[in-house]
Amino acid sequence: MQAYAIKTLNDQAVVEIVERAEPALGPTQIRIQMHAASLNRGEFIVGHGLHGKSDVPQAVGLEGAGTVLEIGADVTGFTLGQRVMGRCPGAFALRTVMEQREAMPIPDGLSWEEAAAVPLTYLTAYDALFEQGQLQAGEWVLINGVTSGVGVAALQMAKARGAHVIGTSGSADKLAKLQGQGMTLALQTRDANFHAAVMQATENQGVNLVVNTVGGSVFAEDIRCLGFEGRLAMVGYVDGELSSPIDLQALHAKRLRLFGVSNKLRSPLQKAAAIPGFMKDVWPALNRGEFRPFIDQVFPFSQLAQAKDSMQANHHVGKIVLSMA
Repeated sequence: MQAYAIKTLNDQAVVEIVERAEPALGPTQIRIQMHAASLNRGEFIVGHGLHGKSDVPQAVGLEGAGTVLEIGADVTGFTLGQRVMGRCPGAFALRTVMEQREAMPIPDGLSWEEAAAVPLTYLTAYDALFEQGQLQAGEWVLINGVTSGVGVAALQMAKARGAHVIGTSGSADKLAKLQGQGMTLALQTRDANFHAAVMQATENQGVNLVVNTVGGSVFAEDIRCLGFEGRLAMVGYVDGELSSPIDLQALHAKRLRLFGVSNKLRSPLQKAAAIPGFMKDVWPALNRGEFRPFIDQVFPFSQLAQAKDSMQANHHVGKIVLSMA
């Protein structure tokens, strides 16, 4: 079977097509004929922790969509030929296996490529907004890096909940691509200089929730932008800034809550624990067509290296997807 492997060469992540045996099917797993798989920045960063730093080729790919080919002995609720999406190891392959607890039916009307962009990215946004963020209708959300995969997903899900969204991005062209997605205020900036605009938009009340996908360079400004009992979700640090001063007086007086959004140290059961809530709170909106995953580019299966390069060039909005069709 054709599949992709990743290894470290001269401190760079390199992907290549290899021939490998299909993974064995466990009793709680389903075998998937893959039709599309989505790229995620972290899996191509050397030493990030997803694959480690090794010159030994490892399976690559974290989420995708396809057709059920085979069902494990203990699996219930899925049928042969069913369209499913979910997080799974080795998603950049013609076939792989997926744990039943991770598998979700594909909403009506979504393409293979759109479905492949849902599992990891939208579950991350769900964690930030709903599981830990406790977002309510009418609240204000500030999303740093709103044009990223998680940023777009958070924007769409927050609007579906009835929240007001302020988004930041360093690119006017990227923000323009999100016209029609319902942003209340789009701010073109890479710097920590958005406090005045945020306070003006919120009538000096500040935002209720921040989703920070950028990192430490905007963290202190985010704290300034939070209102009373505000919450801050730390999702990523593409700026490479891993530290920032914290205004303890603001943290104390405004009764703020700061939390991390990461699967790095979670067990497989902990990772999957959010899926029932996601199926209840978000999946129906996808099924009704209230919003659709934002796909910037689709590359054929033979061009994962080019897709990786395109993602690392950072010109895209939303998701880049590999198609096995």
